[in-house]
Amino acid sequence: MEPENQQHRLPRRVRRGRRIEFVGIACGTGAPDPGCGDAPETLRRNGIAEMLTARGIPALWNATLYADPAATDPCSAVSGICERLALRVPDIVSRGALPVVLGGDHSCAIGTWKGIAQALAPRGSLGLIWIDAHMDAHTLETTPSGRPHGMPLACLLGYGAPDLVTIGAGARLDPEKVCLIGVRSFEAGEAGLLRRLGVRVIRMPEIRRRGLAAVMHEALGIAAAGAAGFGVTLDLDALDPRDAPGVGSPVAGGIRAHELLPALEPLARNTALAGVEIVEYNPHLDRDGKTGALVPELLAVMLGARRGVQRRAA
Repeated sequence: MEPENQQHRLPRRVRRGRRIEFVGIACGTGAPDPGCGDAPETLRRNGIAEMLTARGIPALWNATLYADPAATDPCSAVSGICERLALRVPDIVSRGALPVVLGGDHSCAIGTWKGIAQALAPRGSLGLIWIDAHMDAHTLETTPSGRPHGMPLACLLGYGAPDLVTIGAGARLDPEKVCLIGVRSFEAGEAGLLRRLGVRVIRMPEIRRRGLAAVMHEALGIAAAGAAGFGVTLDLDALDPRDAPGVGSPVAGGIRAHELLPALEPLARNTALAGVEIVEYNPHLDRDGKTGALVPELLAVMLGARRGVQRRAA
């Protein structure tokens, strides 16, 4: 287990420009299958930071955070690790680096984006592009499963369990600066909440009709316009299971990898990008390392890396 305060130094030759710092969230407690908690260590061990550094993106592994083993229930475990994450990411931002959070289940988004929202607050608000097969907007009153990984967006908007909503001094996102992409599995309660708040939700039929490039252009406009910065959170189950089989909640009919990669390219050209998060990779469910190899490829495109990353299967 890696200590939380351990940082791997970059070679002197790449200490130029804006670097990225990885924070691994080794917690799958918020999901039915906790195997995604092993994703950060799998990705770190397979050299994700070195791959990006070799492609011109200075990258180091800031820390891996672990859930408190003494936590008595999933919500308390998620609350504890998200509190620590919400304190860590502002420190990364304050040093001019870009935080890249690797889950773990999607409940870690509460800590990631509340922390970054706090860091940007003196300059303005935070916008967010949420790429996911699910809405993740349940509250305790609407959730059919009680699992926190179905609640993070609601918490970020100020609704849900008080212990989760109040993380990061209660920072909240502006619903008019949030856009969901790729949704195809949801319940009426969470859809109703997002509709009442005016959150833009772009479901798969609309993506097929308009094309992913046009959809991403709209999402970027929503998240970045008038904001101090914007972030991208990518749940790998947004992708079709044929391309990303290693996820805990696969849903057929998703975004194909060959469509998503070019659609993400404009993000690298936008200097307002304030953070990136990739979640729900479960190495125990992967096939031939397919999903694990896709993670650095997705990051490379979003961060504007040079071509030619060497894939290393998980």
